[in-house]
Amino acid sequence: MPEGHSVHRIARQFARNFVGKPVSASSPQGRFAEGAALLDGRVVESVQAVGKQMFLETEGDLWLRVHLGLYGAWDFAGDILVDPTIASANGRMGQTNQRGTELDPELEAPILDTAGENSLSSIGAPRKTRVHVRMSEQTRGLADEGDEWPPPVVGQVRLRLLTDVTCADLRGPTACVLQTPDEMLATVAKLGPDPLVGDPADGEERFVAAVRKKGTPIALLLMDQAVVSGIGNVYRAEMLFRARLNPHTPGRAVPEDVVRALWRDWVRLLAIGVETGQMMTMDDLTPEQYRAAMAHRDDRHWVYHRAGLPCRVCGTDIVLEEIGARKLYWCPSCQA
Repeated sequence: MPEGHSVHRIARQFARNFVGKPVSASSPQGRFAEGAALLDGRVVESVQAVGKQMFLETEGDLWLRVHLGLYGAWDFAGDILVDPTIASANGRMGQTNQRGTELDPELEAPILDTAGENSLSSIGAPRKTRVHVRMSEQTRGLADEGDEWPPPVVGQVRLRLLTDVTCADLRGPTACVLQTPDEMLATVAKLGPDPLVGDPADGEERFVAAVRKKGTPIALLLMDQAVVSGIGNVYRAEMLFRARLNPHTPGRAVPEDVVRALWRDWVRLLAIGVETGQMMTMDDLTPEQYRAAMAHRDDRHWVYHRAGLPCRVCGTDIVLEEIGARKLYWCPSCQA
């Protein structure tokens, strides 16, 4: 499932390529035909990401809410104006398993991870590149459509949004619904704080209050989107290790200073994720180690996906268990 950094990256590309433009909307799959008909022809006015959900505002006080869930993805094609605030030489956004995006030959060769993702490049002026981009966590990109415009529909596309030069196809989301302004605000009100939405200091207070009043294990609280927005399986495991915190500790038993440190760590890690597109959670790496980490996920994390391997700090085997129907990786020594 996409974690918060990916959704923020997707929202920023919508902001640069769709806001201020009328869109043609359709539902090739047919499951969102009525909603697409209501969106068709409207001008996109704003876009906002909150945690794992994105909200697209169109004229006439109509909001599109999208939650990608486990299987959802946005596919982009056409002329993509790359957001200069995030690192991407080829338009590919987020922590993905995609392949095949066409690189700009004038740029320096990017660092590619084992899935072909461009992980490291300069952040500069917007670049217009002819690309086909898949924006998700666990899905692979489609074949290049070439120069045909609009690109042919491939697979089960729930919603297609099309400007004169840019196409966005949505596949397999958990939620794709239209909302009134009041419904949108009610949805956001149910979500926990997001460091990139509102005042981070206010978010910290909300987070501390929510955690400290619950007897639920901290590992479950970090994944509860009503407690804090955007944290998924990877960030959860890594943040708990970085705090040397036993994942089974009840929220109310976690010292307040540790809870605050968790929030501030999330602020930092989310910013890194949005900038680089990678869930980079290791610190104090040499330049060589950093390049290796950007190129290979196995070199990027302290404990995630390292079950049975020695802890990078103490050498104890990393444990894998299931909690809340999700996998949890942790060190039983460092996090005793």
